[in-house]
Amino acid sequence: MQPKETEPRLDEVEDRALAERAERVLLAHRPRFLASLARRAGDREQAEDVLQAAYARAIEKGVPDDEDEGIVAWFHGVLRNAWIDEVRRRGAERRALERHGRESGDALDVELEDAICACVGELVSTLRPEYGEILRAVDLDGRSVADVARASGITPNNAGVRLHRARRALRRQLVRSCGACAEHGCLDCGCHGARPRVALAPRA
Repeated sequence: MQPKETEPRLDEVEDRALAERAERVLLAHRPRFLASLARRAGDREQAEDVLQAAYARAIEKGVPDDEDEGIVAWFHGVLRNAWIDEVRRRGAERRALERHGRESGDALDVELEDAICACVGELVSTLRPEYGEILRAVDLDGRSVADVARASGITPNNAGVRLHRARRALRRQLVRSCGACAEHGCLDCGCHGARPRVALAPRA
């Protein structure tokens, strides 16, 4: 005997309909949300990150049962709080970078330098284009962060944050690709086609 299918409750149907309507409304206003964030951040990539965080927060909170304009106004509040959190996080990250700079002068990120091996050139090309670009410019070509920032049309602070994220992404790729040898500095790299260790150029 086939079990009888349970009909969805009315409140479940209403919740699903509200969620679908809210999704359509927020997606329709996405360009406006993104443009507003990009003006504040000065960096479209960062604006995208904040907007995604706000969407996730909105899903977690639950959308209010309101008219379309009310949903947009409510999401502006969610977006504002997400931006405040991002500003705080950026401040903490910048202070950490400044401390690292004071402790190690202009030396490269020590963990990344210790993880470098002949695989780096290939792995850089697997990263996001903007990450690969800044790694090649600063760490391989020896250009200053300020110079790269000017060429890319972003602020030096945003360039510094991007470089920091790019190095972390490369470090993860190294460990994923090379395994244990990356964790221990590639001193005995067993990767396919391994060559003598490559030292990254210091930042100017």
